[in-house]
Amino acid sequence: MSDPVRFLVSFGQAVSTMALYNDGHPARERAVDRSYRCLRDLQQYDPTPRFSFLGEETIYQENALRELGDWEWGTRLAQAGIQRMELDPNVTREEYEEFLEEMMARITLSFIDSAEARPTRPSGIKVGTLGIRGDTRVLQEELEAEVQVATISYALGEEAACIQSMHREVQDRGKLPLAEAEAVVRSLSMAMHGEQEMILPLLQLKEFDEYTTTHSLNVSVLTMALAESLGLAQQDVRTFGIAGLLHDLGKVSVPQEILNKPGKLTDEERNIMQQHPVAGAKLIIESGRRLDLAAAVAHEHHIMINGHGYPTCHYRRGCHKASKLVHVCDVYDALRTRRPYRDAWEAERVLAYIEERAGTEFEPEAATAFVRMMRKAERGIQMSPLPPAETAPAKPPEGSP
Repeated sequence: MSDPVRFLVSFGQAVSTMALYNDGHPARERAVDRSYRCLRDLQQYDPTPRFSFLGEETIYQENALRELGDWEWGTRLAQAGIQRMELDPNVTREEYEEFLEEMMARITLSFIDSAEARPTRPSGIKVGTLGIRGDTRVLQEELEAEVQVATISYALGEEAACIQSMHREVQDRGKLPLAEAEAVVRSLSMAMHGEQEMILPLLQLKEFDEYTTTHSLNVSVLTMALAESLGLAQQDVRTFGIAGLLHDLGKVSVPQEILNKPGKLTDEERNIMQQHPVAGAKLIIESGRRLDLAAAVAHEHHIMINGHGYPTCHYRRGCHKASKLVHVCDVYDALRTRRPYRDAWEAERVLAYIEERAGTEFEPEAATAFVRMMRKAERGIQMSPLPPAETAPAKPPEGSP
């Protein structure tokens, strides 16, 4: 058993034991001691271990811990709002025990009497929801930078070419060029902000084999607009935009004859197609950068709030807020696009569909906000065709690192 797995197993056992025994009980003390020793063993070669809990998978640094399988504690932690956990090298045993107590309280929904609670002090254990975290201050500043105002109409040729290049690199090398994704989102963000009103620059599909490119760009734009309409901070808006841009990344592993099939898919073909959320999440995780929110969205964007959809959840749980927003935007753009087996739906028909399924397929707040935004933004929608491949520059958009 590897050290990260041994630590997590001991963590789950310690929390379970603490729920059974009162403070000071020998069994409780032994469980905490054992788990703390496992942590210190792990920190001998990894001083700052970092874990993420994604669907039924538990991620250590950027690697899925296959040995854990469907580890129930990962799902329990995620349901309690602990989707990420990072432990500093100087964590004391006392801090670790307090952390375990807090986790026990969150997971069991226990009430801690304020008279018994220990005084809060800085801890070497950081927990929270998933989110993009840049490796450099430069990336953080880019995400937080003030949005520039667009003064011209955008054709989006460079952005489309950049997405195509990014997908080719993922296919050829199995690695995600994150700098290109960030450059596209920055460029889209600028294109969305006119001098007087929000602009929604969307690409219109001409040939179905362009769908992955146009759909990725459109979902990114719609997701950022929806996040902004909900009052999210600019950093979160762009973070959600990157997640929207990458939500279908797993489709690069789906054969073109299945992606572009004009008729109904067979059961075998549908099974292959429905593997793309898991494939996309793995590609993002294994890219070597800390894009856990984008990985979560890639994994969850086809899961409905009533538990239906795919991939199948072995445990009922809530999806990340970003996944709920991307899901609405994904369905809207998909239904608005002509497919080999059906015509595009009219905008109002799609909005009525989203309204009807709010509360079953879609999270109600996201669905209501999206419909309201699209009806209000009707004048600001700019549809443009994807430029011909020979005229679309292959370089990243202006401002790319």
